[in-house]
Amino acid sequence: MREIQFREALREAMSEEMRNDQNIYLMGEEVAEYNGAYKVSQGMLDEFGAKRVIDTPISELGFAGIGIGSAMNGLRPIIEFMTFNFSLVAIDQIINGAAKMMSMSGGQFSVPIVFRGPTGNAGMLSSQHSQCFENWYANCPGLKVVVPSNPYDAKGLLKSAILDPDPVIFMESELMYGDKGEVPEETYYIEIGKAKVTKEGTDVTLVGFGKIMKVIHAAAAELEKEGISAEVIDLRSVRPIDYPTVIESVKKTNRLVIIEESWPLGSIATEVAFKVQKDAFDYLDAPILRLTGGDVPLPYAPTLIQEYLPNPERLVKAVKEVMYVTK
Repeated sequence: MREIQFREALREAMSEEMRNDQNIYLMGEEVAEYNGAYKVSQGMLDEFGAKRVIDTPISELGFAGIGIGSAMNGLRPIIEFMTFNFSLVAIDQIINGAAKMMSMSGGQFSVPIVFRGPTGNAGMLSSQHSQCFENWYANCPGLKVVVPSNPYDAKGLLKSAILDPDPVIFMESELMYGDKGEVPEETYYIEIGKAKVTKEGTDVTLVGFGKIMKVIHAAAAELEKEGISAEVIDLRSVRPIDYPTVIESVKKTNRLVIIEESWPLGSIATEVAFKVQKDAFDYLDAPILRLTGGDVPLPYAPTLIQEYLPNPERLVKAVKEVMYVTK
């Protein structure tokens, strides 16, 4: 199987679906003439032309609204935000428009639209350009929220998102666009809402999504050296959340640590912890632990960023805590 970059997997997903359906188009800042801010859409303007790969001004509120209106009238837009930090300018359109239109119209209008772009920190970009909004959007009924962690999942999930009849928030990472992974050449789709067990284990369940999966797998490898077998689950989507996969794992391992980059209050980790203690309390041999980002705006200084973010060392320590390992 060939290896391609994360950005190439996204490009293939969009291009393949655009070849299949003339109603699909891509719109956003620098997606056309500049080949994408992160080169995700490189070459797509040449193939599909300026009517289907559309550059916009710096006007997220405007082009998000245009996308929603066109989706209500039979098109299937892919709206790229240069970063989801900028989606705050358009959040009224997304929440009060796209997410609620099916309900408010009594089923007369569906909104088949994908909002995609990078989320979370990408190094020294400071507080206003490093935020995680997965839990914000996941809080809203009417939206699906997808956060892939590797090129294979990114392609299969994006293809499914583009064909979904409802609005999908598709969140990536600037720090993953260059990551390589195996992606088949044949057509495939991944169902939204199905988590994946990426490593089998017996002693503790580790749950995460997006680029934090790198931290989890690094910690799992270290734990293996110390004789602790971690089962790793990649949620892949945070609305809907695949609770049954997590609960079945906890029934086997009896311990759970949830890892997330975002702020702790109202996090996805909080939701997963609540659901597991509600439905699998009798299987737990230790309290559920969360490992999240710091409860402050993300700093600029690299030393402070290291203190803010979850890392393998902290995760190993958290696992030993739920394992009651004191050494």
